[in-house]
Amino acid sequence: MQRYDYDYIIIGGGAAGCAAAKALAKTSKKVAIIEKNQWGGSYAASRDIPYAASLNFSHLYAKSMYGARFGISSTTLRYNYPTSAHWREKAVSREIAQVKHELAEAKVTMIKGNAHFVGTHQISVKKGDGGIISGRKILIATGVMPKNPGISGLEVVTHYTPETALKIPRVPKTVMVVGGGASGCEVAQYFAELGSKVVMAEIAERILPREDKEVGEVLTEYFTKRFGMKILTSSRVIAVEQDAAGVKTYFVTGDKEKAVRVEAIILATGSQPNLDLGLENAGVKFTAAGIKVEKTLQTSQKHIFAAGDVISGDVSTEKAEYQGGIAAMNMASRATNYVNYNGFIRVTDTDPQIAVVGLTEDDLTKRGKKYRSAVIPLSRVAAANVQDFRMGFIKMLASHDGKILGATLMAPGAAEAIQEVAVMIRHNFSLLEIASTPHVALGWSELVRQAARDLAKKK
Repeated sequence: MQRYDYDYIIIGGGAAGCAAAKALAKTSKKVAIIEKNQWGGSYAASRDIPYAASLNFSHLYAKSMYGARFGISSTTLRYNYPTSAHWREKAVSREIAQVKHELAEAKVTMIKGNAHFVGTHQISVKKGDGGIISGRKILIATGVMPKNPGISGLEVVTHYTPETALKIPRVPKTVMVVGGGASGCEVAQYFAELGSKVVMAEIAERILPREDKEVGEVLTEYFTKRFGMKILTSSRVIAVEQDAAGVKTYFVTGDKEKAVRVEAIILATGSQPNLDLGLENAGVKFTAAGIKVEKTLQTSQKHIFAAGDVISGDVSTEKAEYQGGIAAMNMASRATNYVNYNGFIRVTDTDPQIAVVGLTEDDLTKRGKKYRSAVIPLSRVAAANVQDFRMGFIKMLASHDGKILGATLMAPGAAEAIQEVAVMIRHNFSLLEIASTPHVALGWSELVRQAARDLAKKK
């Protein structure tokens, strides 16, 4: 019987990898995890935690500045940007320390370096601890990296991603955000709330093109009226050049080429899987979209699994952790646990938040599925009056037999308010079960009850 250095090797110390490592460690087998950058991956070090800390700061400042109608005197309100950066880094360091503590407590061997397959069971670890190690079973959880947008001049122009933009030492006076998806909208609002003049260019006909059209329309109106943001839709950035005055950005709208000069340019143009692992040496099949897996998360090599953003699909910490857990169960017991993505929530962390669960109206239309819909504006519930906020809505979709197909909520705290819809979708509950459940009268979740009630009345 062949001997291996480890029973299980996990490549990638992010959400999926850490979830799998801790689960596999409970089997009392030898487990190793390899990470080339920071422990915790994008969740702890570059995306979720730093973004949550930064957006909490900017949203709080913007609300305070806009609070005169509530009796808040904001004429002399200021912020200290270095202090906010220090708080963000403190939150990040605490999370990384917690990740390392949990792995060490589980007796997982932590290896720092770049992993590269040199065989079906053998992995070379370059830099860090070095050497070649072998594993009986292996999980690939290497996440994603920024996608090259193909803009001329980027190689000689200082530019940022939504993650690196948080580390700009001072707030730029003018910002161009390329890309109007979730990350683009979040980083655009962050700088706008802190006083930057922001221009956003999105190649699609509306920002947040993945969501239903009402979302992009309402958010565009809010961004322009509240922050004076300039939104350029159906616009493609083609080139950039640096000069003494800043970055000159050239873009095409319709058949016209235009230019705008800004102090900082941020590329929120999407991501691509981290596949530079020597997968060919291991016989693992993949495409540019990600590693190919079965519903059990097995790759083309039965002893090698993959989880998280590297297998394509939504970039989501929640989904990555879930997949890591499923992969661990299947690796440990040869079980055939299948992934079930019903009920996962997609969140855009603007203020108001945008939370989507299940299918959108666009999804259903493309699939030719029949459905009923109800759209309720925020003004229908008391929370909108109490908080003086009405820029948003809930849209709920259901089948003709009363099952919830999906929902989109645009409101403060939308991610929490929509959670019950996720439970209903995952467990196949009906509209009447939400409509008949008491909700807090002054909470935003009252929107969910009203939408379910209105939709249940429709035939």
